[in-house]
Amino acid sequence: MSNLFISPSPHNYSNDSVKKMMYGVIIALIPALLLSLYFFGLGALIITITSVLSCVIFEYLITKFLFKQKSSVMDGSAVITGLLLAFNVPSNLPVWIIIIGSLVAIGVAKMTFGGLGKNPFNPALVGRVFLLISFPVPMTSWPLPLESRFKYLDAITGATPLGIVKEGVKAGETISQLSSQIPSHMDLFLGQMGGSLGEISAVAILIGGAFLLIRKIITWHIPVSMIGSIIIFSGILWLVNPDLYIDPLFHVLTGGVMLGAFFMATDYVTSPMTGKGMLLYGCGIGILTILIRVFGAYPEGVSFAILIMNAVTPLINKYIRPGKFGETIKK
Repeated sequence: MSNLFISPSPHNYSNDSVKKMMYGVIIALIPALLLSLYFFGLGALIITITSVLSCVIFEYLITKFLFKQKSSVMDGSAVITGLLLAFNVPSNLPVWIIIIGSLVAIGVAKMTFGGLGKNPFNPALVGRVFLLISFPVPMTSWPLPLESRFKYLDAITGATPLGIVKEGVKAGETISQLSSQIPSHMDLFLGQMGGSLGEISAVAILIGGAFLLIRKIITWHIPVSMIGSIIIFSGILWLVNPDLYIDPLFHVLTGGVMLGAFFMATDYVTSPMTGKGMLLYGCGIGILTILIRVFGAYPEGVSFAILIMNAVTPLINKYIRPGKFGETIKK
């Protein structure tokens, strides 16, 4: 009698495989990686290599010696976690800190729950938030693009556009008074601003996102609903008081909005299964992002917003379920 094995959801037959989709995501991240190397140079290279290698090594060691199973590192998921973790930190972060982040991302957020397909939270974001809370000073020291290409730990640092707006408004300045201190929308679009490796170029993320959509690795539901809700919610605030709240396009082009919308919120394991559920999930992330940015203590809120909605995903899946196989849908 043969054994029956039950694998984690989702269950969907196609010509795609986990490995094929994971390597598709890696390919889609290449434009953002190349631009981060251009803007931050040596620091970006060191951080990316360290993060990817440490994530792969930790997953190999855990599956080999703790789980006593065949290594799963060749499926590409550990590489993606390493890339996304690197994309969420400054390029001058000390190596030992990024290694700790990799251990938390792989060892705590992923392998503790059984590995790929079973983790309730996005591993890279768990690692990023852990580092932000544990090492707030190095995690908020942002190297200036181009000026720090040939430097690593001694890079010239400055505030991010979101940080400038947050501190300026807190000090009583208006948005018009702060306009000379923040980059133009075109600079933001191209990546000419301080920030983490993956948030400095919307154009690179859009190229990668378009690749994911064309290859049908992701669907439009989460990116559109997340970015759309950010535009609508921040637009309402901006129309109410443009001296206190900055315009919607600024919110979309800064921070981790683009990276989160296409590469982190769309994680198969931690996002809802249905189109309607994805729309609700994306809207929740967008609204929470603006609430944290405008009214919270942190200038950026994408990471926290995605993790909060990761926790809501099981509830969304419970009440917005896909139709059963063979079931007749009532019109």
